[in-house]
Amino acid sequence: MKGLKKVLEWVIPIVIGVAIAFFVKDNFLSVVKVDGTSMQPNLQNRQSLVLLHKAQIKHDSVVVFDAKKVDPQANDQNIDYVKRVIGLPGDSIRYSADGKLFINNKQASQSYISKDQQNAGTLNMLGQSFPGFTLTSLATAHKWTFKANSDNVIPKGYYFVMGDHRSVSNDSRYWGLVPRDQILGVVKAFPWQAHHQIINSYQAN
Repeated sequence: MKGLKKVLEWVIPIVIGVAIAFFVKDNFLSVVKVDGTSMQPNLQNRQSLVLLHKAQIKHDSVVVFDAKKVDPQANDQNIDYVKRVIGLPGDSIRYSADGKLFINNKQASQSYISKDQQNAGTLNMLGQSFPGFTLTSLATAHKWTFKANSDNVIPKGYYFVMGDHRSVSNDSRYWGLVPRDQILGVVKAFPWQAHHQIINSYQAN
């Protein structure tokens, strides 16, 4: 019995520790890796980040979401996308031909990306028929599954996202809005990583 007691003395803490680790991972935070270049230059392919499952989603938050129920081309059953939140529920979004973003008719800063990405990078891949866009025009052209309202407003429970590397990013411009229940959380960069402030605390002026 003494031998069993000694075994339990070190087994039980290990079991409790593992249980706590899984609980924290599933409910509060975990470590994830970026897959791809759609968030360059601010995030790099294979860069490790902390994913906060319960963090509030705000304008310019960088989020991870389950892509397979959002992007029709996402065939992998375990593929997640990392993108920046541009529009929240209740927002109207308009993008001008000269690369300006308007949220609720107010121009929003995009200083986290270059002027080229704000302009040509955002618009050229959409084709010549898109000198600028609204949510409604994108939804009509690309046959979005999750659409904005007819008055160009994002409905409750949905988000409009884009990658920082706009010229290569596969994002809401093409397949539509992201449902809240597909978002896994908000990511934060480690403080020693480049561009961490643009990921962790950037707020449009």
